Amino acid sequence: MINSFKKFVLIISTLLLIFSCGDGGSEDPVVDAVKVSIVEISVDEGEDDSNTFVRIRLNKETQTLVTAYISSVDGTATAGEDYVGFSNVPIVFEPGDKNKDYSVQILGDTDSETDEYFEITITNLEGNAETDLGTAKVNIINDDREPTSFTIPTTGPDSPTSYPGMSLLWADEFEGPGINNDNWTFEIGNGDWGWGNNELQYYTRGENASIVDGNLIIEAREDDTRRFTSTRMITKGKFDFQYGRVDIRAALPKGQGIWPALWMLGSNISTVGWPACGEIDIMELLGHQPNKVHGTAHWSDNSDHKSYGKSKTLSGTRTFNDDFHVFSIIWTENSIKWLLDDVQYNELNISSAGLSELQKNQFFIFNVAVGGNWPGNPDATTPFPQQMIVDYIRVFQ
Repeated sequence: MINSFKKFVLIISTLLLIFSCGDGGSEDPVVDAVKVSIVEISVDEGEDDSNTFVRIRLNKETQTLVTAYISSVDGTATAGEDYVGFSNVPIVFEPGDKNKDYSVQILGDTDSETDEYFEITITNLEGNAETDLGTAKVNIINDDREPTSFTIPTTGPDSPTSYPGMSLLWADEFEGPGINNDNWTFEIGNGDWGWGNNELQYYTRGENASIVDGNLIIEAREDDTRRFTSTRMITKGKFDFQYGRVDIRAALPKGQGIWPALWMLGSNISTVGWPACGEIDIMELLGHQPNKVHGTAHWSDNSDHKSYGKSKTLSGTRTFNDDFHVFSIIWTENSIKWLLDDVQYNELNISSAGLSELQKNQFFIFNVAVGGNWPGNPDATTPFPQQMIVDYIRVFQ
């Protein structure tokens, strides 16, 4: 009798467990709705038709199928004249997706006109999603302006074309007529496309860079709506090196919120990220301190960002905008030395294994940023346009 009762209890318990599991399993898990945004961008108009990409993004990876329908809306730019319009285009996010890029065609011309914009808006959503930023501008930057007049300095220190025990490995003297595409690539976009520091500028395809009288000119500009454009050019994939002496002769821009830099990043940045790739800043300047430059290195210490740097201030009343100066590093397996006009002002010992990021190949970056966490933003005292003028870059080993 007792055994029969135990069997009866066991059967009832099992049935209750089965029914309980069945009831719970019939309900779908609660999934919070994702939020959909469109990212504002700026694009160069150009003389020929071109395509740019507008990013539609989610605040997190979706677990379900989400479809956002987008349409273009005229602003000061007109569909059919300045860009190719579109209506209710489906942007489909599969489970696991977070970002989608949609190609938009910009219609180029040779007319000198003001910058224009149109908008892209989310017209409908399907799936477990909500609109976050449902409308964004596409700013069309007109690049058919007359060349800016400016003065190239005729004074300032120079450097030799050779050093005892070293040979010239690579150089760009910027003799023109255009920028050498075998040496340089233009990085395009704003902070949302891979760099940040809360900078304000949009980097163009090269409309803000030119060769004038044997000098590279990188120009930061402001338009009527307080939007800024500039240039960021790199040698990644075209030239990198490990150890040697670098000489760069340049005259620098000035003004609140202006941030020129001549610097290097580890060639493995695409695989290890920053700061694990290492960074060597040959020269940085904050525009509100036009007589002071900085030389700095950045690296990773057990995933923590580390840096070391010093600055050098000119004596007297002259600034780095008034004359050319030579910004140099001497980089060996044991140390990095920073020099201004061949006079050392900073040194970092990199011989330890903890600084191995600074013992590997690096490539060059030239840019003029506008605004950012370090320099602050431009104000009413900041004149535009601003030019960084580079006479040459030379690498010796």
